[in-house]
Amino acid sequence: MSDTALISHYDAYVTVGGSARRIDASENRCILESSLYVSDVPRSVRFYEETFGFRVISDFGDRGCAMHAGTHQVLLLFKKGASRALQSPHDGGGELHVAFAIPSAELANWESWLQTRGITVEEKRTWDLGGWSLYFRDPDRHLLELATPGTWSVY
Repeated sequence: MSDTALISHYDAYVTVGGSARRIDASENRCILESSLYVSDVPRSVRFYEETFGFRVISDFGDRGCAMHAGTHQVLLLFKKGASRALQSPHDGGGELHVAFAIPSAELANWESWLQTRGITVEEKRTWDLGGWSLYFRDPDRHLLELATPGTWSVY
């Protein structure tokens, strides 16, 4: 085995001191951060605060902010184009998609809450494994999903 990491069928190996050691992929328990690129950061912050109850945990000035979106989860809201000049540049455009997990028992409450807030549910879908999804848009037309268990084989 060479000194480079080998990845095969989701098994990862690294060379440490001349011997290969497998990295346990199960240690990666969740995606920590997800980013959305928005035209008006304060407007988006208000939307996510008022709709989901998320709170800002770090302010990046004109560039954006980080919001606490659940246990070990951060939603990053970046002003479109404001992160292109960084050492590790990033940006995004278009109508992106993010799904938030909810308990099945909360689906009707969420439908009612969205209706109360004047947020149109574009689609309510049932899945083969018994889960449900509600789809709606944020102010930048990103497609948001509320998904119950039974949406995926892993959830």
